[in-house]
Amino acid sequence: MTPPAIIAPSILSADFADLGAACSRTISQGADWLHVDIMDGHFVPNLTFGPPVVVKIRSHVDKPTQAYGKGTFDCHMMIAEPKKWVKEFKNAGCDLYCFHYEAANSSAAESPEAKSDEKTSPRELIRYIHDNGMLAGIAIKPATPVDVLWDILENPDEKERPDMVLVMTVEPGFGGQKFMASELPKVEALRKRYPNLNIEVDGGLGPSTIDQAADAGANVIVAGSAVFGAKDPAEVIALLREAVDKRSGKL
Repeated sequence: MTPPAIIAPSILSADFADLGAACSRTISQGADWLHVDIMDGHFVPNLTFGPPVVVKIRSHVDKPTQAYGKGTFDCHMMIAEPKKWVKEFKNAGCDLYCFHYEAANSSAAESPEAKSDEKTSPRELIRYIHDNGMLAGIAIKPATPVDVLWDILENPDEKERPDMVLVMTVEPGFGGQKFMASELPKVEALRKRYPNLNIEVDGGLGPSTIDQAADAGANVIVAGSAVFGAKDPAEVIALLREAVDKRSGKL
């Protein structure tokens, strides 16, 4: 049984001149989470925004009252040194800190200005995120095989297991890209092994591609332009939710 649908519009496609109101409006239109794309110009060749912007939009969206609840800020950290920014984003209002597997063996320093010759690891980073009071997610790029996650997901220590896996269905770094159906076997493999896992897909999701993602077993759906560019965003959010819930037996 797939977990319930969670719709997480990507604010990368929102109107940055009216970002706080856009975030609040999207939640009122039926979104569960907000997907917050953080890019550093190093891990990916694009820059977005940092903690000060997250602080500002947090003031427009109520914090969730429980884990995975409505209003969760799902921060997708497309950055080269994810451990350095955990505390900063926690303080800014992040609820779920999702780092990339490909960046996990990086500096173990615990603040942006600090330096360290020691390296962290996926397990250590997940534990550190949990210790700082956030949910932990781990993301993989299209070129990364899904089996790198098996040891991490089967760790007997709950503190070192992620709460969510993000399978990228585009190359990270820019919004508006074409959906890569070639990545869905990763979702299928994850769902087969972990029936209760929150599995997120990000990239090219919308009314024309949601059925493929839902069939594969994804339940956390990131959609940017498909929601923020829609004439009726609430209708699109409801359509995405229905596609997932149909396949998880909720309808």
